[in-house]
Amino acid sequence: MSYANLYEVPGQRGIRRNRLLAVFVGAVLLALAYVVYVRFDAKDQWAAEKWTPLLRGDVWVTFILPGLAGTLGAALAGVVLAGLFGLVFATARMSDHRWVRMPAAAIVEFFRSVPLLLLIFFAFFGSFALMGVNISAFAAVVFGLTLYNGSVIAEIIRAGVHSLPKGQGEAAYAMGMRKGQVMRLVLLPQALKAMLPAVISQFVVLLKDSALGLIVGYDELVDRGLNGIAANFSNIIPAAILIAAIFILINLSLDRLATRLSNR
Repeated sequence: MSYANLYEVPGQRGIRRNRLLAVFVGAVLLALAYVVYVRFDAKDQWAAEKWTPLLRGDVWVTFILPGLAGTLGAALAGVVLAGLFGLVFATARMSDHRWVRMPAAAIVEFFRSVPLLLLIFFAFFGSFALMGVNISAFAAVVFGLTLYNGSVIAEIIRAGVHSLPKGQGEAAYAMGMRKGQVMRLVLLPQALKAMLPAVISQFVVLLKDSALGLIVGYDELVDRGLNGIAANFSNIIPAAILIAAIFILINLSLDRLATRLSNR
Protein backbone atom coordinates (compact mmCIF):
# COMPACT_ATOMS: atom_id res chain seq x y z
CA MET A 1 0.00 0.00 0.00
CA SER A 2 1.35 3.43 -0.91
CA TYR A 3 1.17 6.30 1.60
CA ALA A 4 2.43 8.94 -0.80
CA ASN A 5 -1.04 10.49 -0.91
CA LEU A 6 -1.06 10.97 2.85
CA TYR A 7 2.22 12.82 3.33
CA GLU A 8 5.24 13.96 1.39
CA VAL A 9 7.86 11.24 1.07
CA PRO A 10 11.06 12.46 2.83
CA GLY A 11 14.32 12.80 0.95
CA GLN A 12 17.70 11.48 2.00
CA ARG A 13 18.20 14.20 4.63
CA GLY A 14 14.71 13.61 5.96
CA ILE A 15 15.29 9.87 6.20
CA ARG A 16 18.54 10.39 8.11
CA ARG A 17 16.84 12.89 10.42
CA ASN A 18 13.95 10.51 11.10
CA ARG A 19 16.34 7.66 11.86
CA LEU A 20 18.33 9.80 14.29
CA LEU A 21 15.11 10.91 16.00
CA ALA A 22 13.97 7.29 16.22
CA VAL A 23 17.27 6.26 17.82
CA PHE A 24 17.11 9.20 20.25
CA VAL A 25 13.51 8.54 21.27
CA GLY A 26 14.25 4.82 21.64
CA ALA A 27 17.24 5.58 23.89
CA VAL A 28 15.13 7.91 26.04
CA LEU A 29 12.41 5.28 26.41
CA LEU A 30 14.95 2.62 27.33
CA ALA A 31 16.46 4.96 29.91
CA LEU A 32 13.03 5.64 31.43
CA ALA A 33 12.26 1.92 31.48
CA TYR A 34 15.56 1.27 33.28
CA VAL A 35 14.83 3.98 35.86
CA VAL A 36 11.38 2.52 36.51
CA TYR A 37 12.86 -0.97 36.82
CA VAL A 38 15.51 0.18 39.30
CA ARG A 39 13.01 2.16 41.41
CA PHE A 40 10.59 -0.77 41.51
CA ASP A 41 13.41 -3.17 42.34
CA ALA A 42 14.50 -0.94 45.24
CA LYS A 43 10.95 -1.27 46.64
CA ASP A 44 10.94 -5.08 46.07
CA GLN A 45 8.11 -4.77 43.55
CA TRP A 46 9.66 -7.50 41.38
CA ALA A 47 9.79 -9.99 44.25
CA ALA A 48 8.27 -13.36 43.41
CA GLU A 49 5.88 -13.33 46.37
CA LYS A 50 4.17 -10.25 44.93
CA TRP A 51 3.63 -11.79 41.49
CA THR A 52 2.90 -15.45 42.20
CA PRO A 53 -0.59 -14.70 43.66
CA LEU A 54 -1.58 -13.33 40.25
CA LEU A 55 -1.00 -16.80 38.76
CA ARG A 56 -3.27 -18.58 41.22
CA GLY A 57 -6.62 -19.83 40.00
CA ASP A 58 -8.50 -18.83 43.14
CA VAL A 59 -7.31 -15.23 42.77
CA TRP A 60 -8.64 -15.09 39.23
CA VAL A 61 -11.95 -16.71 40.18
CA THR A 62 -12.44 -14.53 43.27
CA PHE A 63 -11.20 -11.15 42.04
CA ILE A 64 -10.20 -10.81 38.40
CA LEU A 65 -12.92 -12.67 36.52
CA PRO A 66 -15.87 -11.18 38.49
CA GLY A 67 -14.34 -7.72 38.08
CA LEU A 68 -13.82 -8.31 34.38
CA ALA A 69 -17.42 -9.47 34.03
CA GLY A 70 -18.61 -6.29 35.74
CA THR A 71 -16.48 -4.11 33.48
CA LEU A 72 -17.57 -5.85 30.29
CA GLY A 73 -21.22 -5.89 31.37
CA ALA A 74 -21.33 -2.16 32.00
CA ALA A 75 -19.32 -1.47 28.85
CA LEU A 76 -21.56 -3.63 26.65
CA ALA A 77 -24.73 -2.01 27.98
CA GLY A 78 -23.13 1.41 27.59
CA VAL A 79 -22.04 0.72 24.01
CA VAL A 80 -25.53 -0.37 22.94
CA LEU A 81 -27.37 2.45 24.68
CA ALA A 82 -24.80 5.13 23.79
CA GLY A 83 -24.93 4.03 20.15
CA LEU A 84 -28.74 4.32 20.12
CA PHE A 85 -28.60 7.65 21.98
CA GLY A 86 -26.02 9.00 19.53
CA LEU A 87 -27.98 7.89 16.47
CA VAL A 88 -31.26 9.37 17.73
CA PHE A 89 -29.81 12.71 18.80
CA ALA A 90 -27.56 13.04 15.75
CA THR A 91 -30.65 12.62 13.59
CA ALA A 92 -32.55 15.10 15.75
CA ARG A 93 -29.74 17.66 15.47
CA MET A 94 -29.92 17.43 11.69
CA SER A 95 -33.70 17.88 11.63
CA ASP A 96 -35.26 20.58 9.49
CA HIS A 97 -37.53 21.51 12.40
CA ARG A 98 -36.06 24.05 14.79
CA TRP A 99 -38.21 22.82 17.70
CA VAL A 100 -36.52 19.40 17.34
CA ARG A 101 -33.02 20.58 16.45
CA MET A 102 -32.50 23.12 19.24
CA PRO A 103 -33.51 20.94 22.25
CA ALA A 104 -31.44 18.06 20.85
CA ALA A 105 -28.42 20.37 20.50
CA ALA A 106 -28.87 21.61 24.08
CA ILE A 107 -29.05 18.07 25.46
CA VAL A 108 -26.00 16.90 23.54
CA GLU A 109 -23.88 19.90 24.48
CA PHE A 110 -24.93 19.68 28.13
CA PHE A 111 -24.07 16.01 28.64
CA ARG A 112 -20.93 16.33 26.54
CA SER A 113 -19.69 19.11 28.82
CA VAL A 114 -20.44 17.52 32.21
CA PRO A 115 -17.68 15.22 33.53
CA LEU A 116 -18.68 11.56 33.46
CA LEU A 117 -17.74 11.13 37.10
CA LEU A 118 -20.33 13.72 38.09
CA LEU A 119 -23.01 12.08 35.95
CA ILE A 120 -22.46 8.76 37.70
CA PHE A 121 -22.37 10.44 41.11
CA PHE A 122 -25.55 12.46 40.54
CA ALA A 123 -27.38 9.45 39.11
CA PHE A 124 -26.62 7.33 42.18
CA PHE A 125 -26.76 9.90 44.98
CA GLY A 126 -28.69 12.80 43.52
CA SER A 127 -31.32 12.96 40.82
CA PHE A 128 -32.97 9.54 41.18
CA ALA A 129 -32.69 9.59 44.97
CA LEU A 130 -34.52 12.95 45.09
CA MET A 131 -37.35 11.36 43.12
CA GLY A 132 -37.53 8.52 45.63
CA VAL A 133 -36.05 5.98 43.21
CA ASN A 134 -33.13 3.86 44.32
CA ILE A 135 -31.03 2.57 41.45
CA SER A 136 -28.20 0.08 41.49
CA ALA A 137 -24.56 0.98 41.01
CA PHE A 138 -24.68 -0.81 37.65
CA ALA A 139 -27.59 1.36 36.49
CA ALA A 140 -25.82 4.53 37.65
CA VAL A 141 -22.65 3.61 35.74
CA VAL A 142 -24.56 2.70 32.56
CA PHE A 143 -26.61 5.90 32.90
CA GLY A 144 -23.47 8.05 32.98
CA LEU A 145 -21.71 6.11 30.21
CA THR A 146 -24.77 6.36 27.98
CA LEU A 147 -25.35 10.09 28.33
CA TYR A 148 -21.74 11.21 28.07
CA ASN A 149 -20.50 8.87 25.35
CA GLY A 150 -23.82 8.99 23.49
CA SER A 151 -23.49 12.76 23.20
CA VAL A 152 -19.98 12.42 21.79
CA ILE A 153 -21.11 9.73 19.34
CA ALA A 154 -23.98 11.98 18.24
CA GLU A 155 -21.42 14.60 17.23
CA ILE A 156 -19.28 11.99 15.47
CA ILE A 157 -22.26 10.78 13.43
CA ARG A 158 -23.34 14.33 12.59
CA ALA A 159 -19.81 15.22 11.48
CA GLY A 160 -19.58 12.04 9.39
CA VAL A 161 -22.83 12.80 7.57
CA HIS A 162 -21.86 16.44 6.97
CA SER A 163 -18.51 15.34 5.53
CA LEU A 164 -20.29 13.77 2.55
CA PRO A 165 -20.72 15.76 -0.67
CA LYS A 166 -24.03 17.62 -0.70
CA GLY A 167 -24.82 16.13 -4.09
CA GLN A 168 -25.49 12.75 -2.46
CA GLY A 169 -28.49 14.03 -0.54
CA GLU A 170 -29.66 16.30 -3.36
CA ALA A 171 -29.70 13.40 -5.81
CA ALA A 172 -31.70 11.28 -3.36
CA TYR A 173 -34.24 14.08 -2.83
CA ALA A 174 -34.50 14.47 -6.62
CA MET A 175 -35.49 10.81 -6.82
CA GLY A 176 -38.42 11.51 -4.49
CA MET A 177 -36.99 10.11 -1.26
CA ARG A 178 -38.06 11.51 2.09
CA LYS A 179 -35.47 12.77 4.56
CA GLY A 180 -35.67 9.63 6.67
CA GLN A 181 -35.01 7.49 3.61
CA VAL A 182 -32.16 9.73 2.49
CA MET A 183 -30.53 9.46 5.89
CA ARG A 184 -31.06 5.72 6.28
CA LEU A 185 -30.39 4.52 2.73
CA VAL A 186 -27.94 7.06 1.30
CA LEU A 187 -26.06 9.15 3.84
CA LEU A 188 -25.51 6.92 6.88
CA PRO A 189 -24.18 3.89 4.94
CA GLN A 190 -21.59 6.10 3.23
CA ALA A 191 -20.66 7.99 6.39
CA LEU A 192 -20.32 4.78 8.41
CA LYS A 193 -16.89 3.83 7.10
CA ALA A 194 -15.50 7.34 7.61
CA MET A 195 -16.73 7.65 11.18
CA LEU A 196 -16.18 4.01 12.25
CA PRO A 197 -12.63 4.53 13.61
CA ALA A 198 -13.79 7.49 15.70
CA VAL A 199 -16.81 5.56 17.00
CA ILE A 200 -14.66 2.55 17.96
CA SER A 201 -12.20 4.90 19.67
CA GLN A 202 -15.07 6.33 21.70
CA PHE A 203 -16.16 2.82 22.64
CA VAL A 204 -12.62 2.19 23.89
CA VAL A 205 -12.93 5.34 26.01
CA LEU A 206 -16.29 4.07 27.27
CA LEU A 207 -14.74 0.75 28.29
CA LYS A 208 -11.98 2.47 30.26
CA ASP A 209 -14.41 4.96 31.80
CA SER A 210 -16.39 2.09 33.33
CA ALA A 211 -13.67 2.07 35.99
CA LEU A 212 -15.17 5.30 37.35
CA GLY A 213 -17.94 3.14 38.75
CA LEU A 214 -15.80 2.59 41.83
CA ILE A 215 -17.06 5.96 43.14
CA VAL A 216 -20.49 4.35 43.70
CA GLY A 217 -19.12 0.97 44.75
CA TYR A 218 -19.68 -0.78 41.42
CA ASP A 219 -17.92 -4.14 41.30
CA GLU A 220 -15.59 -3.80 38.31
CA LEU A 221 -12.06 -4.79 37.34
CA VAL A 222 -10.10 -1.86 38.77
CA ASP A 223 -11.94 -1.96 42.09
CA ARG A 224 -11.57 -5.73 42.37
CA GLY A 225 -7.92 -5.63 41.40
CA LEU A 226 -6.70 -2.74 43.52
CA ASN A 227 -8.98 -3.12 46.54
CA GLY A 228 -9.28 -6.89 46.40
CA ILE A 229 -5.97 -8.37 45.32
CA ALA A 230 -3.78 -5.63 46.78
CA ALA A 231 -5.58 -5.69 50.11
CA ASN A 232 -5.00 -9.42 50.48
CA PHE A 233 -1.49 -9.72 49.11
CA SER A 234 0.02 -6.21 49.49
CA ASN A 235 0.98 -6.10 45.82
CA ILE A 236 -0.78 -3.03 44.46
CA ILE A 237 1.82 -2.33 41.74
CA PRO A 238 1.77 -5.88 40.23
CA ALA A 239 -2.04 -5.89 40.46
CA ALA A 240 -2.23 -2.53 38.68
CA ILE A 241 0.14 -3.75 35.95
CA LEU A 242 -2.00 -6.87 35.43
CA ILE A 243 -5.19 -4.81 35.21
CA ALA A 244 -3.57 -2.43 32.72
CA ALA A 245 -2.45 -5.40 30.62
CA ILE A 246 -6.00 -6.79 30.56
CA PHE A 247 -7.39 -3.42 29.43
CA ILE A 248 -4.71 -3.18 26.73
CA LEU A 249 -5.61 -6.64 25.37
CA ILE A 250 -9.32 -5.76 25.28
CA ASN A 251 -8.65 -2.44 23.54
CA LEU A 252 -6.35 -4.09 20.99
CA SER A 253 -9.14 -6.56 20.25
CA LEU A 254 -11.55 -3.68 19.69
CA ASP A 255 -9.04 -2.03 17.37
CA ARG A 256 -8.68 -5.25 15.38
CA LEU A 257 -12.48 -5.51 15.18
CA ALA A 258 -12.68 -1.94 13.89
CA THR A 259 -10.09 -2.72 11.22
CA ARG A 260 -12.03 -5.75 10.01
CA LEU A 261 -15.32 -3.88 9.97
CA SER A 262 -13.72 -1.01 8.05
CA ASN A 263 -12.28 -3.43 5.48
CA ARG A 264 -15.72 -5.01 4.96
